[in-house]
Amino acid sequence: MRILCLVKRVPAPGARINITEDEQYVDDKNLGHAVSPHEECGVEAAVQLVEKHGGEATVLSMGGAESEEQLRAAVSVGIAKMVLVPTDGSPMDPQQTAAALVEAIRNLEEADGAFDLIIFGNESADQGGFQVGIRIAHALGRPMVNGIKGLDVDGAAEGHILANREIDSGVEVYELPMPACVGVKEGINLPRYPTMKGRLASKKAELSTVDAAAEAGGQAQVKLKSPPEVVNETVILGNGPEAAPAVVDLLEELGVM
Repeated sequence: MRILCLVKRVPAPGARINITEDEQYVDDKNLGHAVSPHEECGVEAAVQLVEKHGGEATVLSMGGAESEEQLRAAVSVGIAKMVLVPTDGSPMDPQQTAAALVEAIRNLEEADGAFDLIIFGNESADQGGFQVGIRIAHALGRPMVNGIKGLDVDGAAEGHILANREIDSGVEVYELPMPACVGVKEGINLPRYPTMKGRLASKKAELSTVDAAAEAGGQAQVKLKSPPEVVNETVILGNGPEAAPAVVDLLEELGVM
């Protein structure tokens, strides 16, 4: 299988996010960065498919030179090739992002043949627009299912892949003809940690670049707004045996007793 996995450099999960004074950008001067969590699971899914069924996986990211860090992280856990679509760092709306990535993917496929499977994260950890993967799949004319929690070709017809999506009443199973696209969710697997051998290999791996450009789409960002902070208060009911009456009162208030 030839697999392409798209990743995005985002602020590390759990970090305190501050907004610039003009309310247009995330102030990332003091933030660590990582691969978006859904996409990290997408990388692991690609590596597992190649390990089980053979083939080769490529990771692609669009962004500034700093995105090389996330590409090399993917290579350190088993991805064979990495490609950067360089940008000047200016914000891009989902339409523009998708159009540029479609051009880059087409360039790669013209050189080496179509990818059997393109893996996206269900949504990015920073913007959470749920748009880019769907737009790319539509432009390429390929089937696409989001929210995927399982991927395999075992049990599928030849040239197809099975994709599982969890729903309230169970699991939906899709059989997609390849080439296909999927958006995977965090939890589809447990991403592995890179080995020392993997880290050393990632430092030596060749970084390819593919130029792509697209005009801005019809969407416009108005402003970013930080959500109100939630403050949790801790009330000490007492110390030792004298706290027992207060605990009983609280349990009665909660309807436990």
